[in-house]
Amino acid sequence: MNYRKKKIKVGFTTGDINGIGIEIFLKVCCKKNILDFFTPILFGSTKLCFFYKKILNMEINNIREIKNFKEVSDYKINVFNIWKEDIKFESIRINHPESGKYPILSLKKAVKALKEGKIDVLVTAPVNKKCMNFKNFSFIGHTEYLQNVLEGESLMLMIHDILKIALVTNHLPLKKISSELNIKKIIKSIKILHQSMIIDFSVEKPKIAVLGCNPHSSDNGLIGNEEKTKIKPAIDNLFQKKGWLIFGPYSSDSFFGNQSYINFDAILAMYHDQGLIPFKTLTFNQGVNFTAGLSHIRTSPDHGVAYDIAKKGIANENSFEEAIFHAIKIFKNRKEYMKLSSSKLS
Repeated sequence: MNYRKKKIKVGFTTGDINGIGIEIFLKVCCKKNILDFFTPILFGSTKLCFFYKKILNMEINNIREIKNFKEVSDYKINVFNIWKEDIKFESIRINHPESGKYPILSLKKAVKALKEGKIDVLVTAPVNKKCMNFKNFSFIGHTEYLQNVLEGESLMLMIHDILKIALVTNHLPLKKISSELNIKKIIKSIKILHQSMIIDFSVEKPKIAVLGCNPHSSDNGLIGNEEKTKIKPAIDNLFQKKGWLIFGPYSSDSFFGNQSYINFDAILAMYHDQGLIPFKTLTFNQGVNFTAGLSHIRTSPDHGVAYDIAKKGIANENSFEEAIFHAIKIFKNRKEYMKLSSSKLS
C-alpha cells in the first residue's frame, strides 16, 4: 500500500506580506522530519518565499512552484503563484494602499481549493484587519469571511490541550455587546460548541461552562441583568430539555483566578477580550484559533501580524505549528466520527 497518498494536504495563506506569516510558515516547514506528517501547499508566490529566505538568511532547498494540484509533491514546500504581476515586495510598506490585496487573493484561492477538496485543511497566517478592508472585501476578519463562503454556522473557538474557549460575539465594540446578546444567539453558540466537542475533539459528553457578561456575573442583578434575562435562560433551556452538561453563568475573574476552568471541557465567553485575555495569558505561543461549526477545517495561530518583530528572524513559530497539527487532528477526528456514525446506522 502506498501510504504517501494518504498524507494530509495542508493549505496555507500568506497573511499580511509585511507581517511574520511567511517567516513562521518557512520556519515550521524547515523543521527536521515535519513533512513526514503533512504536505504543505502555499497560495501565494515563490518570489515572496525567496524574498523572506534571503532577508532572514534561511537555508531552504525544497521550495517548489506548482501550476496545478497534480504537481503537488510530498516533502516539498509547494507554492501556487497566484499573483501574476511582478511584485516588488520590498517596496510595499505597512499600511500601503494595496498591502491588503495580496492576502485577500491568497485567502480566496485557498478557500476555493478547500471547498473543492484539493486540500484537506486550511491554516491561515495573520492579517491586518484594517488593510484587509480592501475594495470589495467587506469582512472584518477570517471568521466572518469563512462564515459567508462555507456551509454551517461559525464559532470562534480558541483551543489548547488545557483550555478551549469559544465566543458568542467576535469583533465588536464593547458598547455593542449587550444589544447583540440574546437567548437564541447564546443557545446557538452552545449547540455549535457542544457538537464541535463531540465531533472535532472526541468528547462523548462535553461539560461546558458559560461565563456571565457583567462584573461578578451581575451580583444577582445588582450590576446589570444580562445574566438573568439572556444567559441563564439559555443554559436552563439546554440543561433541562436536552440534559446537556451546561453550567453557569460564572463570574469570569474568579472562574479563571481559582482555576475552575480545569473542570470543564470547554468554556463559552460572551465577548472577545473576556475569552481571549485569559486564553492568551495561559497558553500564549501554544494556542490556536479554530473556526468551529463549518463544513471545512480552518485554524490559525493565536497572534497577529507582529510588525514590530517582522523580518528580523525572531518570530516564534510554535502557535503556527500547533495550528497545523490541531487541524490535522480535527480532520482525523471528523473522519473517525463519520466512520463510527456510519457503522451505527448500518
